[in-house]
Amino acid sequence: MEQTALEAALDAAKSAGACEADAILIDSDSIEVRVRNETVDFIKQAREKKLGLRVLVRGKKGRCTATASTSDLRIDTVKSMARMTVTLARATQEDPCAGLPEAGFATEIPDLRLHDPADRTFSVEAQIDFAQRAEAAARRVDSRITNSEGSQAASTFSKRTYCNTAGFYGSYPDASHSLFCEPLAEDESGKQRDYELTIARCRAQLDTPENVGRLAAERALRRLGARRIATCEVPVLFDTRTAPSILGHLLACINGYAVYRQTSRLADKLGARIGNELVSVLDDARRLGGLGSKPFDGEGLPTQKNVLVEKGVLQSYLLDTYSARKLGLQSTGNATLVPGNTPSAGPTNTWLVPGTNSLDEMIAHTKRGLLVTELIGMGFNAVTGDYSRGAVGLWIENGEIAHPVEEITIASDLETMLSSIDAVASELHWFGRIAAPAFRISKMTIAGNRR
Repeated sequence: MEQTALEAALDAAKSAGACEADAILIDSDSIEVRVRNETVDFIKQAREKKLGLRVLVRGKKGRCTATASTSDLRIDTVKSMARMTVTLARATQEDPCAGLPEAGFATEIPDLRLHDPADRTFSVEAQIDFAQRAEAAARRVDSRITNSEGSQAASTFSKRTYCNTAGFYGSYPDASHSLFCEPLAEDESGKQRDYELTIARCRAQLDTPENVGRLAAERALRRLGARRIATCEVPVLFDTRTAPSILGHLLACINGYAVYRQTSRLADKLGARIGNELVSVLDDARRLGGLGSKPFDGEGLPTQKNVLVEKGVLQSYLLDTYSARKLGLQSTGNATLVPGNTPSAGPTNTWLVPGTNSLDEMIAHTKRGLLVTELIGMGFNAVTGDYSRGAVGLWIENGEIAHPVEEITIASDLETMLSSIDAVASELHWFGRIAAPAFRISKMTIAGNRR
């Protein structure tokens, strides 16, 4: 039925006057449960099929584009949507850069280990048990774990199918599974919370509920007695939870759309040094089992491994076909497509290449500084590169953790931060599509209590 609906959409679009068209269908089902202490808070199950269509109508100076989507896959509905979308396209402005890729579509769909069929047999009851075990493990750690914001276990299974009028047709299944635990700790100083997360394509790759609960409790306990510190400039370390956010800001600045619109601090920096030699960043959609892996991108082009930054030098932007044309470059296979939208550029599996230090060694070699364990707010400006965010962490004195810290702000700018990375840890943990080992920035401004 899915292939028939996609073919009907493309055929109807061409019959109505489209010169090109592409369509994507996502068929997904998911289950999520949350347990708080011993009580099941909720159980959510969802099933969705959504077809998205993009049509292009040729004009004198380029192509006119419109998109639409539907969850009704009846052929008459799909054909009607296609005809209406062509009518909408004729009302839009012509764009010489709009259009499908000229050629180079994927010719094979490798197995990237994006799902395990056996995981389909995992029941609702098993999901509840998973979350309950994490909750119980957190409570067992210490009597100061007095409550919980809950533990959530979730699974999503999807099938993604894309085709276009240039003759490409491709489909692949994927899945994701996760367990999240967020306990509350309390003593005479007050209450604190923290969390632990495990996420993977296959259930067998998840950490155990017992370990997730224990680590979550330990993280919450170490925040008890947190205090503010005086405003200062010191080295700042980011752990494996917070380090990826800095990488995310970099990716926002090298996204092809931000670059051609000149809304990025790094818009004219291709081939220039933007960071320390310790900074090398890779993006690889073919990473086996990666949370951002896919055999072809949102335009049917084969995915690949891209070197974004090599020893501090910016080597590549993240590009789909449209942004590449605007910049006079080639797509990097980073097109993403959501039903009802036009393609855009985005990361797949992106990581900062690990170094040789351990986090403990980095702490030991920091006489006075801050280890950031959580970031608050969205204080980053991609146009100027200015960075300022609320933070929570652990204060370092004489190479040792002295006490927890809260109610502070850390500030700098992106290029200064990347250029000031003077140590990178060796451990890399994936909590999403973007990962980075812990690293240290030699100096940042911390705003806390006034002296």
